[in-house]
Formats: sequence, structure tokens, C-alpha cells
Amino acid sequence: MTAVAPQAVTTTAPRRRRRRMPMARRGFVLVTLGIPFVFYAIFVLWPFAQAFVYSLTNWSGFSDTFDFVGISNYRSLITDETFLKAVRNNLLLAIVVPVVTITLALALATMVTVGGSSAGAVRGLARSSFYRIVSFFPYTIPAIVIGLIWSQMFDPSSGLVNALLTGIGLDQFESFAWLGEVSTAMPVTMFVIIWGFVGFYMVLFIAAIKGIPSELYDAARVDGAGRIRMTMMVTLPMVRETIQTAYIYLGILALDAFVYMAALNPSGGPQNSTLTMTQDLFNTAFKKGQFGLASAMGVVLAVLTLLFAAVVFLVNRLGKGKDR
Repeated sequence: MTAVAPQAVTTTAPRRRRRRMPMARRGFVLVTLGIPFVFYAIFVLWPFAQAFVYSLTNWSGFSDTFDFVGISNYRSLITDETFLKAVRNNLLLAIVVPVVTITLALALATMVTVGGSSAGAVRGLARSSFYRIVSFFPYTIPAIVIGLIWSQMFDPSSGLVNALLTGIGLDQFESFAWLGEVSTAMPVTMFVIIWGFVGFYMVLFIAAIKGIPSELYDAARVDGAGRIRMTMMVTLPMVRETIQTAYIYLGILALDAFVYMAALNPSGGPQNSTLTMTQDLFNTAFKKGQFGLASAMGVVLAVLTLLFAAVVFLVNRLGKGKDR
């Protein structure tokens, strides 16, 4: 009697059938994602694409005919000292304004929320609501109004700043042109921008710090940490995302800053010391009638803005990795 070897039985796994998205969900996705993307493409992406196309032409802005000139507009910008000066001014603003604004706002927010008595529960200063209202007030004023008010404050002949300084015996500031001197025009402009935004970002950081569990501060205090160490070891890591968002918004503002510059120094300041890319773009387009060249400036400004945001994201990610 011979044994029969069992035959190997091959089984094929049933193929998974792809489930179709229900109609109700399709409609939801279409309404919540599709329609907004269409509007975004029409009103954001398409104008950017048009600006890039116009940057390759010699369009005057007031005619229906133009010639394609390739990248000659970009070559002109590389050798244009006025535009390069504006780029340097914008980069200086993008470095100084966010750093100073965030530092001051974060320091004020820390004092208001956790800068109170060192005994008992961690709490902020007394009457902190009053400080929030007062600090937030400048943000409620339109930027153009802030610029015009401070331009009058720094007026060399009738400004309040010179009157106060000469009133306390500093006669060297009599008729001093703060916005007319190369050494002071840009610092004064930075001061005005920072003054207008510190209050808003202080309130933003207060909201972020309020979301930090109080147990973390209590534990740090038990370990003997002082206020500065608690800020560095507890507050900053917990509000890192908020700081990143604030830095990006302030950087974009600094790369623009058209409204403040138009109010304080519409001509670009002495020796173009406060000229920004947006001011140069405006003058090139509407005063010189070179919309093609102005479009190239806009493309450069957009690229610099994207690079700035990418650098901020990269630094924040590297900081997270170091914390881990």
C-alpha cells in the first residue's frame, strides 16, 4: 500500500475592494476644500502667475501691447543700486523688528501672567487687565494714522519729541530732524513699527502662556528655579509655535512696511536710508510707467518672503530636535 503525498493547495488572498466615498462625503469635501481652492487659485495663484509673466515683458501698464524681454528685468535689478539698497533695508527690518517686538512682547506677557509674587501660587502682576488694555490700544489704530501721528511727533520744528528733549536741557535736539538724518531715520521708523505691534503680540503671548499648566511652574519653583530660568525652561518651549507664527507675520510685515514708510518717509528717507522694495515698486510702476520691471520686483519680494518663512520653520524644527 503506497502513501499518497498531499498536494499543496495554493490559496489566493481575496483582493481588497476599494471602498467608494459616499456621495454625502464627496459633497462635503467639494464644499469645504474644492470651492475654497478654486477661489484661492483665481484670486491668489493666478495673479501671482500673471505677475511673473509680466515680469518677463516691457509692459508699461497703460497699453495693450508689450514685448517679451526674458530675464532682462531681473538683470536690471541686480545692477540697480536703488533696488539693492531697498532690499538691504527690508532685510534689516526683517531681522530687527521681529526680534525686538517678540522680545518685548514676551517679556511683558511673562510679567503679566507669571511675574507676580514669588510666594504662594504662581500668578501675574496685580491689575494685569489694565496693562493688557493699555498695551493693546496702539494696535486698534490704523497703521497710516500711527505713521502720521509719529511723523508729527518727530517734526523738527513743532514736534513733541524735540520739545520734551529741549525742555530738560538737551539743546542739541532743537530743530533736530529725526526722519531727515541718515543715522536716525531707520531707527525711528523701527521704533514706530515696534510701538504699534508690541501690544498685540503681548496679548497673543498672554493667551499662549495661560494655556501652560500651572503645575509646570510650581514644579520649577520647587526645584529652585528663578523667574529667568522658568522663562527659559518652561515658558519658551511651551510657546514655541506661537513665537514661530508671530515671527513669520512680523517678518512679512517688515518685508512690506509700505504704509509706515509712506507716512513717515514717502520719498525713501535721506539717501534712501528707509526706502523699501514696496516703495521702489510703487514708484517704478506708477511714476515711471515700468510695470514689467515693477512686476519683477514683486516676484523678488515674494521669493524673499517665502524664503524667510522657510528659514523660520527650519530654525524652529532644528530647535525642536535639539530639545528632544
